[in-house]
Amino acid sequence: MNLKINRVIAYVDGFNLYFGMVDGGYAYCKWLDINMLIKSSLSANQQLAGIKYFTSRVTNDPGKQRRQTLYLEAIESTGVKIIYGLYKAKDIECNNCGHVWQISNEKMTDVNIATHLLIDAFQDKYDTAILISGDSDLVPPIKSVHNNFPSKAVSVFFPPSRHNNSVAVVAKGSMILGRKKLTSHQLPHEIEKTDGYKIIKPVEW
Repeated sequence: MNLKINRVIAYVDGFNLYFGMVDGGYAYCKWLDINMLIKSSLSANQQLAGIKYFTSRVTNDPGKQRRQTLYLEAIESTGVKIIYGLYKAKDIECNNCGHVWQISNEKMTDVNIATHLLIDAFQDKYDTAILISGDSDLVPPIKSVHNNFPSKAVSVFFPPSRHNNSVAVVAKGSMILGRKKLTSHQLPHEIEKTDGYKIIKPVEW
């Protein structure tokens, strides 16, 4: 008996996943092979139609910029598509002493995820969407997909320490990415791209 193929697109909130692993005590899992992680979670009738990784380029630290670039190149080599937002610096001034310092914040990621999630549904590019994030800002687009496309489902994979009840309630299935999933799906220490260029995992990563 032939099973109907269920097309899957994964939408990954890069910073939510990264800081979830760091905060959850899994910083050693950051060299994560997202492609294999998603594939390992598919059922027999599901077929991966794409992975979209949403992030912003770090701009305030040369070392972090280099490490991030290497990781993004590494996951791109596995077929992951990168969608960029913005990384903006903001001046903060102390009311007591007048000292000014900068903090940086990621912008546009939740809007980009929501946009792609809805447009891909409208264009009938998936039957199931897997969302890797615990951001409650994504509750409205998840509900919109289910309300407007009843045959489609959005499932959520929560990064460590990022479980969110408001997101879990509106999802059609959820799970927490635990130690076994993260540790068993790591990229190779050295990756050779199709042009022969070798990506080597940073020592600090």
